[in-house]
Amino acid sequence: MQNESNYDASSIKVLHGLEAVRKRPGMYIGSTGSAGLHHLVSEIVDNSIDEVMGGFCDWIRVEIAPGNIVTVEDNGRGIPVDEHPEEHKSALEVVMTDLHAGAKFSNTIYKTSGGLHGVGASVVNALSEWMEVFVKRNNHIYHQRYERGVPVTPVEIVGDADQTGTKTVFKPDSDIFHTTEFDSKIIENRLMELAFLNKNVTIEFIDAREEPNYRKVLHFEGGINEYLDYLSRGSKTVMEKPIYLTDRSGDLTFELSFNYTDNYDETIEAFVNNINTIEGGTHVNALHTAFTKVFNDLARKIGILKKNDDNFKSSDIREGLVCVLSVKVPEPQFEGQTKAKLGNEDVGSALNSMIQERLAEVLEIDQKNLKKILDRVMQAAEARIASRKARELVRRKNALDNTSLPGKLADCTLSGTENSELFIVEGDSAGGSAKQGRDRNIQAILPIRGKILNVEKAGMEKLLKNEQVNDIIVALGTNIGEDFDISKLRYDRIIIMTDADVDGAHIRTLLLTLFYRYMRPLIENGKIYAAMPPLYRVSYGNNHVYVYTDEELKSVVEKIKQEHKNYEIQRYKGLGEMNPEQLWETTMDPQRRRIMKIELEDAEYANDIFQILMGNDVESRREFISRHASTVTNLDI
Repeated sequence: MQNESNYDASSIKVLHGLEAVRKRPGMYIGSTGSAGLHHLVSEIVDNSIDEVMGGFCDWIRVEIAPGNIVTVEDNGRGIPVDEHPEEHKSALEVVMTDLHAGAKFSNTIYKTSGGLHGVGASVVNALSEWMEVFVKRNNHIYHQRYERGVPVTPVEIVGDADQTGTKTVFKPDSDIFHTTEFDSKIIENRLMELAFLNKNVTIEFIDAREEPNYRKVLHFEGGINEYLDYLSRGSKTVMEKPIYLTDRSGDLTFELSFNYTDNYDETIEAFVNNINTIEGGTHVNALHTAFTKVFNDLARKIGILKKNDDNFKSSDIREGLVCVLSVKVPEPQFEGQTKAKLGNEDVGSALNSMIQERLAEVLEIDQKNLKKILDRVMQAAEARIASRKARELVRRKNALDNTSLPGKLADCTLSGTENSELFIVEGDSAGGSAKQGRDRNIQAILPIRGKILNVEKAGMEKLLKNEQVNDIIVALGTNIGEDFDISKLRYDRIIIMTDADVDGAHIRTLLLTLFYRYMRPLIENGKIYAAMPPLYRVSYGNNHVYVYTDEELKSVVEKIKQEHKNYEIQRYKGLGEMNPEQLWETTMDPQRRRIMKIELEDAEYANDIFQILMGNDVESRREFISRHASTVTNLDI
């Protein structure tokens, strides 16, 4: 590892203000739901990864302790603790309490950085019930504690150290977040991404909430090629080994690894300075444009496409593509603080040229793999043409363009308005209660019976012939796939309402996978929600209260015991156990219900879990089930 003596308090540039974070946390972390909660961990870990990228760190430890207390520790240089020349207080306190303070505002310290805005540590501090930071530097251990972003101790020496590094410990504020329960799989997936992208780092992940403690050491010397093999697990790949490309132009560098599988969908993981840009951006557009140009040019050059043949479409080239793209950019322009999409036009233009040049160069030499890839692309083109014919046939049979809505749909009188909602409800019984309890002006009900089609291996033709999927398509009015048109959406919100058990979670995952793969703009535009029905109804005296988690139940019962000796707990096994009034009161009334907006991260996670549980990788499925079997509490037999 390197060392750099001029990383000190003068490196920290300051822009004041922290109060707005607690007032509008969504502006800084995206949401106050699950996605925002997990983003807290990413912000702190990203600071350690910036040290890795600079060559100053090769070890990171992340631990979740009981009470959902998070520890992130690294062996980097340690946050400077000496007095800031402008602020006249410790640089550590400046970094942790000023919104726009950090070395990332000075390009002499971090040439490329994931934490572009420099607000990560202070935002996490502001949204935590408490935070403690320990810094190993200058042969000492320095410490400061904060409560809801406010320092409650000075920066002081609490011990000696013969190494350097930073340890951050924090507890998310339950006054801010809908839930403070971390999903260890989400965190582990993010850490795994970082370990793949930074092959020189070792990341330890510990979940101390499990008994025995869950521990995973993540280190991948194969880098993104190893990542690609991981993404392709359980699928039949076209090439024995992935194709790897890399190049540099000025301060812009890229790494690219790709292969093809027999799956229908594209799997692309794109990163800018280690940030997973789940909504894509100019770098992903550049990749698609370069692939389309190069493969069409080479297909004509070797005679696979004749003079009068149409070019392959981008969708043909992307079908079955599994790809990891990692770009390092000195000054990335992200859309939003959560950095979901890259906006640099100059990066897209330069990257397009670089990928075209390197891809053509490699495939001109590797004719064997070129032929395999173009055969796969030709299969996709032929399937696209067959699928188009199937859609036209379905249309002629009035399945999609039929003006009549599904017979099971109880439509609302004001569909298409700003507040209209479609509830996709599990089961006819719950569907009946929902129809009786709803607000008929703005709420429509579509019951579905059992589990919908497994879209993991289903082609478009099979999808269109499935009655339940067809009912959903017709009710929404948007069509699917290439024909999807969000302007024709008949409702402002689509709310998935399933039982709070394993079967309900499975059905919700199936529906999310359908939306993710064939109607993704619904998720990207914030149209998909999940209802959150209560697990319990606690009655005492002439009163009752609905409870949504086991943790909440304990708290409610303790409060009731203080004033009432007698109480009764009713456990809801399914939506069908609620009468219409209860269903309205708990799950459908816009003024009282709890619903969760589905973000793209949620859908991607559902898709990953679905692939594990329904795909061909038996080992991944066995590991997942073995780890989570002990945590299943609502298994209906």
